[in-house]
Amino acid sequence: MDLCHPDPAELSSGEAEELQRIRWHRKQLLDDIQKLKDEIEDVFAQIDCFEITEESRMAQKEKELCIGRKKFNMDPVKGIQYLTEHKLLTSSAQDIAQFLYKGEGLNKTAIGTYLGERDPINLQVLQAFVDCHEFSNLNLVQALSSPKGAFELGVKG
Repeated sequence: MDLCHPDPAELSSGEAEELQRIRWHRKQLLDDIQKLKDEIEDVFAQIDCFEITEESRMAQKEKELCIGRKKFNMDPVKGIQYLTEHKLLTSSAQDIAQFLYKGEGLNKTAIGTYLGERDPINLQVLQAFVDCHEFSNLNLVQALSSPKGAFELGVKG
Protein backbone atom coordinates (compact mmCIF):
# COMPACT_ATOMS: atom_id res chain seq x y z
CA MET A 1 0.00 0.00 0.00
CA ASP A 2 1.34 3.43 -1.02
CA LEU A 3 0.85 5.82 1.95
CA CYS A 4 1.05 8.93 -0.23
CA HIS A 5 -1.47 7.69 -2.79
CA PRO A 6 -3.57 5.01 -1.09
CA ASP A 7 -5.99 2.91 -3.07
CA PRO A 8 -9.51 4.16 -2.11
CA ALA A 9 -10.77 0.57 -2.23
CA GLU A 10 -8.43 -0.37 0.61
CA LEU A 11 -9.64 2.45 2.92
CA SER A 12 -12.43 2.32 5.41
CA SER A 13 -15.18 4.93 5.04
CA GLY A 14 -13.71 6.92 7.98
CA GLU A 15 -10.26 6.82 6.42
CA ALA A 16 -11.67 7.87 3.06
CA GLU A 17 -13.44 10.84 4.67
CA GLU A 18 -10.26 11.78 6.53
CA LEU A 19 -8.30 11.57 3.28
CA GLN A 20 -10.84 13.85 1.58
CA ARG A 21 -10.51 16.39 4.44
CA ILE A 22 -6.73 16.26 4.20
CA ARG A 23 -6.88 16.78 0.44
CA TRP A 24 -9.30 19.70 0.88
CA HIS A 25 -7.00 21.34 3.51
CA ARG A 26 -4.02 20.71 1.27
CA LYS A 27 -5.78 22.48 -1.60
CA GLN A 28 -6.69 25.40 0.72
CA LEU A 29 -3.08 25.68 1.90
CA LEU A 30 -1.77 25.61 -1.68
CA ASP A 31 -4.28 28.33 -2.64
CA ASP A 32 -3.18 30.43 0.36
CA ILE A 33 0.47 29.94 -0.58
CA GLN A 34 -0.27 31.06 -4.14
CA LYS A 35 -2.08 34.16 -2.85
CA LEU A 36 0.92 35.00 -0.65
CA LYS A 37 3.27 34.53 -3.61
CA ASP A 38 1.11 36.89 -5.68
CA GLU A 39 1.05 39.48 -2.89
CA ILE A 40 4.84 39.27 -2.51
CA GLU A 41 5.24 39.69 -6.26
CA ASP A 42 3.00 42.80 -6.12
CA VAL A 43 5.04 44.25 -3.26
CA PHE A 44 8.29 43.71 -5.19
CA ALA A 45 6.74 45.35 -8.26
CA GLN A 46 5.72 48.35 -6.14
CA ILE A 47 9.23 48.57 -4.66
CA ASP A 48 10.75 48.49 -8.16
CA CYS A 49 8.35 51.21 -9.27
CA PHE A 50 9.19 53.30 -6.20
CA GLU A 51 12.94 52.92 -6.83
CA ILE A 52 12.54 53.99 -10.46
CA THR A 53 10.42 56.98 -9.40
CA GLU A 54 12.94 57.93 -6.70
CA GLU A 55 15.84 57.67 -9.17
CA SER A 56 13.91 59.84 -11.61
CA ARG A 57 13.16 62.38 -8.88
CA MET A 58 16.83 62.47 -7.85
CA ALA A 59 17.92 62.92 -11.48
CA GLN A 60 15.42 65.78 -11.87
CA LYS A 61 16.66 67.40 -8.66
CA GLU A 62 20.28 67.13 -9.83
CA LYS A 63 19.32 68.65 -13.19
CA GLU A 64 17.55 71.57 -11.46
CA LEU A 65 20.55 72.05 -9.16
CA CYS A 66 22.86 72.20 -12.19
CA ILE A 67 20.58 74.79 -13.83
CA GLY A 68 20.52 76.75 -10.58
CA ARG A 69 24.32 76.79 -10.40
CA LYS A 70 24.56 78.00 -14.00
CA LYS A 71 21.98 80.70 -13.34
CA PHE A 72 23.86 81.72 -10.19
CA ASN A 73 27.14 82.02 -12.09
CA MET A 74 25.45 84.28 -14.65
CA ASP A 75 23.33 86.29 -12.18
CA PRO A 76 23.69 85.36 -8.50
CA VAL A 77 20.37 86.87 -7.39
CA LYS A 78 18.43 85.05 -10.12
CA GLY A 79 20.30 81.84 -9.35
CA ILE A 80 19.36 81.95 -5.65
CA GLN A 81 15.79 82.82 -6.63
CA TYR A 82 15.64 79.82 -8.99
CA LEU A 83 17.05 77.47 -6.33
CA THR A 84 14.56 78.63 -3.68
CA GLU A 85 11.62 78.49 -6.10
CA HIS A 86 12.52 74.89 -6.93
CA LYS A 87 12.92 74.08 -3.21
CA LEU A 88 16.58 73.19 -3.59
CA LEU A 89 17.40 75.90 -1.03
CA THR A 90 15.36 77.59 1.64
CA SER A 91 15.44 81.36 1.77
CA SER A 92 17.21 81.31 5.14
CA ALA A 93 20.54 83.10 5.31
CA GLN A 94 22.18 80.01 6.86
CA ASP A 95 21.00 77.71 4.06
CA ILE A 96 22.16 80.08 1.34
CA ALA A 97 25.48 80.65 3.12
CA GLN A 98 26.07 76.91 3.42
CA PHE A 99 25.34 76.52 -0.31
CA LEU A 100 27.83 79.28 -1.13
CA TYR A 101 30.39 77.91 1.33
CA LYS A 102 30.33 74.48 -0.31
CA GLY A 103 30.65 76.29 -3.63
CA GLU A 104 30.21 73.16 -5.74
CA GLY A 105 30.18 74.36 -9.34
CA LEU A 106 29.93 78.02 -8.33
CA ASN A 107 32.08 80.81 -9.70
CA LYS A 108 34.00 82.53 -6.88
CA THR A 109 33.46 85.93 -8.46
CA ALA A 110 29.70 85.31 -8.52
CA ILE A 111 29.83 84.30 -4.85
CA GLY A 112 31.72 87.50 -4.07
CA THR A 113 29.23 89.56 -6.07
CA TYR A 114 26.31 88.06 -4.16
CA LEU A 115 27.96 88.50 -0.77
CA GLY A 116 28.98 92.06 -1.64
CA GLU A 117 25.43 93.27 -2.21
CA ARG A 118 24.12 95.61 0.48
CA ASP A 119 20.57 94.28 0.71
CA PRO A 120 19.67 93.09 4.24
CA ILE A 121 19.37 89.44 3.18
CA ASN A 122 22.77 89.55 1.48
CA LEU A 123 24.32 91.02 4.62
CA GLN A 124 22.75 88.24 6.70
CA VAL A 125 24.07 85.66 4.24
CA LEU A 126 27.53 87.28 4.40
CA GLN A 127 27.52 87.00 8.21
CA ALA A 128 26.38 83.37 8.04
CA PHE A 129 28.98 82.69 5.33
CA VAL A 130 31.77 84.07 7.52
CA ASP A 131 30.46 81.94 10.39
CA CYS A 132 30.91 78.85 8.19
CA HIS A 133 34.66 79.43 8.11
CA GLU A 134 37.05 78.26 10.77
CA PHE A 135 39.74 80.84 11.34
CA SER A 136 40.67 79.95 14.92
CA ASN A 137 44.31 79.07 15.50
CA LEU A 138 45.30 80.79 12.24
CA ASN A 139 47.37 83.92 11.99
CA LEU A 140 46.12 86.73 9.76
CA VAL A 141 48.19 85.67 6.72
CA GLN A 142 46.95 82.07 6.96
CA ALA A 143 43.34 83.19 7.36
CA LEU A 144 43.55 85.52 4.36
CA SER A 145 45.19 82.91 2.17
CA SER A 146 42.92 80.01 3.14
CA PRO A 147 41.31 78.36 0.10
CA LYS A 148 37.88 79.61 1.07
CA GLY A 149 38.98 82.87 2.66
CA ALA A 150 36.45 85.69 2.19
CA PHE A 151 39.10 88.01 0.76
CA GLU A 152 39.92 85.54 -2.01
CA LEU A 153 36.30 85.79 -3.15
CA GLY A 154 36.59 89.45 -4.03
CA VAL A 155 33.80 90.60 -1.72
CA LYS A 156 32.89 94.23 -2.47
CA GLY A 157 33.79 96.64 0.33
